[in-house]
Amino acid sequence: MGAWIDGFQKAGAVVNVFRSRRTGSIVGMGSYMRPDPANGVVEIGAVAHAPVMQRSPVSTETHYLLARHVFEDLGYRRYEWKCHNENAASKRTAERLGFTFEGIFRQHIVSKGANRDTAWYSMIDSEWPALKAAFEAWLAPENFDQNGRQVRRLEDIRASQMRGE
Repeated sequence: MGAWIDGFQKAGAVVNVFRSRRTGSIVGMGSYMRPDPANGVVEIGAVAHAPVMQRSPVSTETHYLLARHVFEDLGYRRYEWKCHNENAASKRTAERLGFTFEGIFRQHIVSKGANRDTAWYSMIDSEWPALKAAFEAWLAPENFDQNGRQVRRLEDIRASQMRGE
């Protein structure tokens, strides 16, 4: 895997490895890809989560921190998420996290010898304050019961904020 990451970094990607605070083991990764500082655009890609990280508060918090870094530390205008159009799980995740679906790039690339249609999603800087507020409300301790289960879904928090509740 080291050679793969090295190649990725040589192509300009910034690889983030996620470690468990409890065990120190690697539980996932995600990369800032195609950084374009002049236009304030970066893509999150090569996202992989170990089963322990999947569908967990840690996953949501990680993506919140990645987005916060893009908008608040880097001052970027646009944060992109792209995935194979047939990857329903990735598309659901992008939407759950607050990325807006922008469309399908048909025959965008050739992957494993076949045409790949790519679904494009984005967050933009003007949306970030509301998205950030929803993330922080979802991540708040009071949004989890004694068993660590969410009380309110992130999507529901965003929707209620949009209604002014």
